[in-house]
Amino acid sequence: MSKKRILLMYISENSGHHSASLALERAFRYLSRDIELLNVNSFHYTNPILEKIVNQAYMGLIKSRPEVWGYLYDNPKVVKRTQKLKESIHKYNSQKTKVLIDGFRPDAVVCTQAFPCGVVADYKKTQNAESLVLSGVLTDYAPHSYWMYDNVDAYFVPSPEIKEHFVLNGISSDKVKITGIPINPKFKEVPDREKIAASHNLSLDIPTVLLMGGSQGIGPIKDLIKILNKSDIKLQIVAVCGSNKRLFGYMKRIAPHLNKKTVVFGYADNIHELMGISSVIITKPGGITISEALAKGLPLLIVKPIPGQEQMNTTYLVRNKVAIKAERLQDAAVFTKELLSNPQALKNLRERAKQFSKPDSAMDIAKDILERIM
Repeated sequence: MSKKRILLMYISENSGHHSASLALERAFRYLSRDIELLNVNSFHYTNPILEKIVNQAYMGLIKSRPEVWGYLYDNPKVVKRTQKLKESIHKYNSQKTKVLIDGFRPDAVVCTQAFPCGVVADYKKTQNAESLVLSGVLTDYAPHSYWMYDNVDAYFVPSPEIKEHFVLNGISSDKVKITGIPINPKFKEVPDREKIAASHNLSLDIPTVLLMGGSQGIGPIKDLIKILNKSDIKLQIVAVCGSNKRLFGYMKRIAPHLNKKTVVFGYADNIHELMGISSVIITKPGGITISEALAKGLPLLIVKPIPGQEQMNTTYLVRNKVAIKAERLQDAAVFTKELLSNPQALKNLRERAKQFSKPDSAMDIAKDILERIM
């Protein structure tokens, strides 16, 4: 019997969509040797030049006018007005997508972003490829209309509320599975805290505050460092700058001159270890980051969520009492001090995060898809 083939599709290299597709790839490889996998940046594959333009425009927008992105995100008026544009983009990308699918001949396509999911849904319709199993995997607590297609076979979502949203928008209930957001299985591992701390010259006797701005290092990390540096509570700081080279350079220059011990990382592949030795995380609420933090039982302080998906993530987490939102940066320092001064409150938040987490999400999704094609 020939091996089954699975095509994973995401957009943007330094993104939660890519992290989710890599987590799923690892899960598939762990579960079966009788499969072939191809993991593709679909936007780069079909439109490498347009990808750069769109990414630059998006980054510029969320940095300078985030409220505009908030208005555009899943706005029914915008969705309606851009319907023809979306159809045109799908049609423009259909030929290259057809070449990819016809060449690899996958039994299943798994999309961690709505754009490739829509393109492959159109491919299934135009090519009469109903036997191709198409799955959409959400990476935020923020469903939007661009995910909704009749011929998607399964949606994997992080919460009952999102399932309800899909069902209310016409998607059959049995197609929507509540699994959580897929993260790397290594976030389930119990870390050797002493070894990790020693390797970064950190002390386990001092609380560690982890600062993150997602894979692209967005957010007020500079300002948070200044505020925490003035705090009268004893703490040490780990700052992760992602792919933001300018921020990384700045942080490396100032770190030796700060009052608080500060360790600086660029794009780090040991986030599971850094979370494992941290007392609290202050971060922007990207879906992957918060899912990883919950899996580690790490108390979450959220600052400056981007209107749109991150604001929806924040609303969901705060409503379920697994995160605290700081309205101002100064509040983040106040909340940090309160938590670090109250071991019981810190323990309660850790336990609630653990109970709320879904660390097996990637494995659960991979198992479901394999059962469909084996």
